[in-house]
Amino acid sequence: MEAGLSWTDERVALLRRLWEDGQSASKIAAQLGGVTRNAVIGKVHRLGLAGRAKPGEEAQSAARAARPPVAEIETAIAVVEAEAPEPVAIVSHRPAPDFPLPLPTPAAAPVALAVSQRVTIMDLRDSMCRWPLGDPTTPDFRFCGARSITGLPYCTHHAEIAYQPAAERKRERRVAGFR
Repeated sequence: MEAGLSWTDERVALLRRLWEDGQSASKIAAQLGGVTRNAVIGKVHRLGLAGRAKPGEEAQSAARAARPPVAEIETAIAVVEAEAPEPVAIVSHRPAPDFPLPLPTPAAAPVALAVSQRVTIMDLRDSMCRWPLGDPTTPDFRFCGARSITGLPYCTHHAEIAYQPAAERKRERRVAGFR
């Protein structure tokens, strides 16, 4: 808003008169000049001017007054006691299989892993697995030390853990609930 177009007493009086006449905020802003619709709405709010009835509300309020209150309307409520439904038997339309169903397989037995050499960083060589074992902040922290795959820092077992195919990683993420 420009410095010359502030809310003078005359402009506020015109705003009040136009607002009470039912003019829209946009029309009031256009008549005042130099202010926006939002500026008019803000000034009306700050002045505490009452909200106005929207066009067509007078007809609606007259129709509401002509209707009798709900309490005066007599309604008959019929209470019907229903009998408890009989249980329904669920029938499968699928024939029984001609072959015996497979029994659930027991959980796979734990795989025995080769005992690692558990070497310290001082004993670690180029051909040894560098998979960390334990907490690095404790004195008994070690590395696997088994023979590493040529060109990789890990043994076969730890390489399978470290290098998963992208499709398998995506599938595991979806199973875990991540996308």
